[in-house]
Amino acid sequence: MKKSFLFFLLSLIFIPACHEPQPDSLRFGLSRAPITLDPRFATDATSTRINRLLYHALVDFDDSLRPIPDLATWEQLSPTQYRFHLGDNGRDFHNGARLTAHDVKATYDFILDVKNASPHRGSLSIIKKIKVQDADTIDFILEKPDVLFPGRLVVGIVQHPFNKKLVGSDRFELVKWAESTHLFLRRRSDGQVIEFLEVKDPVVRALKLVRGEVDILQSDLSPELVTWLTKRPEIKVSKGQGTNFTYLGFNMENPVTGQFAVREAIAYAINREEIIHYLLGDAARLASSFLLPPTHWAGHPGLPAYSYNPKKARALLAQAGFSQSNPLKLSYKTSNNPFRIRIATVIQQQLAEVGIEMDLRTYDWGTFYGDIKKGHFQLYSLSWVGIKMPDIFRYVFHSSAVPPNGANRGRLKNPKIDALIEQAEAATTLEAGAAGYRELQVALFNELPYVPLWYEDHVLASRQGVSGYTLAPDGNYDGLKTVVFKK
Repeated sequence: MKKSFLFFLLSLIFIPACHEPQPDSLRFGLSRAPITLDPRFATDATSTRINRLLYHALVDFDDSLRPIPDLATWEQLSPTQYRFHLGDNGRDFHNGARLTAHDVKATYDFILDVKNASPHRGSLSIIKKIKVQDADTIDFILEKPDVLFPGRLVVGIVQHPFNKKLVGSDRFELVKWAESTHLFLRRRSDGQVIEFLEVKDPVVRALKLVRGEVDILQSDLSPELVTWLTKRPEIKVSKGQGTNFTYLGFNMENPVTGQFAVREAIAYAINREEIIHYLLGDAARLASSFLLPPTHWAGHPGLPAYSYNPKKARALLAQAGFSQSNPLKLSYKTSNNPFRIRIATVIQQQLAEVGIEMDLRTYDWGTFYGDIKKGHFQLYSLSWVGIKMPDIFRYVFHSSAVPPNGANRGRLKNPKIDALIEQAEAATTLEAGAAGYRELQVALFNELPYVPLWYEDHVLASRQGVSGYTLAPDGNYDGLKTVVFKK
């Protein structure tokens, strides 16, 4: 770490605090505040993670991301009919009312009503009808068979009739949400108050932790900051494996990156181990499968990886007609996030070593993301966050999912891959679906629309008085349900 960076951090420690914390509250620093506390509209990561603390859903996921009961168990009465039985877990709303099947129906009816413009409507549009059998039993009738359907019912249930102050049923209840950046929740079991504070700048966020203005940070910290915090005696740092998938994407319609030999040469030219070690501080693991981690029930643990092989990369470039006198020239787009620029710069250097001249272009997030959706790129890098359902493959790789109809940003159009996606979706059991999705991942490996890079770890940095917080692979904040805080 550079001395100037350390001096900058140390000089800022003595800046006066601008926020007086509540006594006995545990303060959680966020890089971004939640956008909404209404689970029917929440899609951003922070909102989704906080809503998990406030609302129970019908279904949750286990460690291998198979659907498991939360509020309800279920049975499949026919290929197009599922019956859910509400149990005793989470059946009491925060105001003392009983959560019933009528609240479940009202929540999902609201989402399905097109005039409400819920972003979850698309993933639930397969629902044809919802029937309440009694206060504890509800049926979902589908337009067509869908073996993945229970895993779609993960939206938190809100009390009906709805009002401006939504009422949840999980372990935390809302106390106050001030100026959209300062949120207070109370743990119902013991009254422990959690303050969520938005602090966008990661350096300032780390400094607030050291000064005691916040008590806990989770991820969104550069390796330099993590290393610096590790050396502070008042701070504890731990890491846990994550499932956020970082990749290098290609424009499959571009005459250059549309060539398989070029894509394969780039895959062999990137030294991912070096990047993980020196830039990510060993806080990541190599990715070989596509989108899903190998531990996912539909992941592919046996898929080979592209190892670093510059000699093979040069041979593939020669095969594609490129040489020292006729070098391959490409443009690479990324956001203007300083850390992402550093990663892109290292990739630029690694590609230069095999004879690829890369023009690195950085943009503000809105411009960058807009260009990616429009297909205005040759190469780019991004991450997929919080993937749980394997139907993501249709959204990302099916030829019908080119933006704005999905996230096939690279314009992949491969009839074999389309057919494998449809075949996996048509499976009548999860086991058959898993086999289908693994076959699909082999086909994607052989087509290479992405270079899988790594799965980034989650990092927890906290004051010494914090204990009992467990990091989750998807980065949720469920550790707050068991955290212990002593001043």
